[in-house]
Amino acid sequence: MKVFLASRNAKKIEEMERILREHLPDIEVLGLDDVAHYEEPVEDQPTFEGNALLKARAGLAATGLPSLADDSGLCVDALNGMPGVLSARWSGQPKDDARNNRLLLDQLADVPDERRTAHFQCAVAFVHPTCEQLTSGVMPGRVVREVRGTGGFGYDVLFEADDRPGLTTAELSREDKDAISHRGWALRRMAPIVTRILGGPGPA
Repeated sequence: MKVFLASRNAKKIEEMERILREHLPDIEVLGLDDVAHYEEPVEDQPTFEGNALLKARAGLAATGLPSLADDSGLCVDALNGMPGVLSARWSGQPKDDARNNRLLLDQLADVPDERRTAHFQCAVAFVHPTCEQLTSGVMPGRVVREVRGTGGFGYDVLFEADDRPGLTTAELSREDKDAISHRGWALRRMAPIVTRILGGPGPA
């Protein structure tokens, strides 16, 4: 059973496949590098949900496969919810995690610890020839003052989740991160929907 994920991020593809396999053990998630090249849409929507749908619709049109897409980002209270939908390209093009993290630290340099609250937000879209579905997830926490950890990607090295204080999400095991992450929540909500639509047996 194959679905397409509109992403080149190998870690994100692996994460999505790992969580979906809790419901669909035989599922294979293909990324952009696994299919014929097509023109990706510009992510110009003002919401995570809008961008996720945009990417999933384009994926279905280009590949003919049921398509998943997610849009996620870090929303920092002291920055009025930014970088938000601009998270991946916060420091400009080309996208660069290390540069984004440096910029975020610079922007929060004078912000006291008690005001460094933030949350990760994720929207997952599933587009099938017969329907479209959306789910979402949130992971509340705070931005720390220095890069820590080698796991995850993006802003994980700067984010401590409220559910795992003292460790950045880049310092968590994959299983611990999946259990609390914004993408984990959104995917666990989406997995039974995908199972039902694709005709899988669902969890035992």
